[in-house]
Amino acid sequence: MAGTRTFSILKPDATQRNLTGAINKVIEEGGLRIVAQRRIQMTQGQAERFYGVHAERPFFGELVEFMTSGPVVVQVLEGENAVARYRDIMGATNPAEAAEGTIRQLFAQSIGENSAHGSDSDENAALEIAQFFSEADIVG
Repeated sequence: MAGTRTFSILKPDATQRNLTGAINKVIEEGGLRIVAQRRIQMTQGQAERFYGVHAERPFFGELVEFMTSGPVVVQVLEGENAVARYRDIMGATNPAEAAEGTIRQLFAQSIGENSAHGSDSDENAALEIAQFFSEADIVG
């Protein structure tokens, strides 16, 4: 499949409820292909580095604590306009505002426990992918 790549995290609230398969189905039905996937326990250092852009925000500590509270599934997704496409598939950060059939509308428990993270730009996607995957891990 031609196109671009984006990065996804299925967050602890989703993995704790065994939603990986259900969310993957929404991703694939939305036209993206999962070309790398790994279930990990994110360390505090990984979470702090990943969310470093938010380090000065009051919610940073709570975010790091949440992201290390249980397993997550890190993924590389591929398809046409992958970043924008995945953001559409995820839906609005606030599940109450998320469109029908989106990941967050279907599965999120709250704004904080919104089941999925997706890159916000092609540049950030490349940086985020590189934090968790080597090129050899990505098999299209």
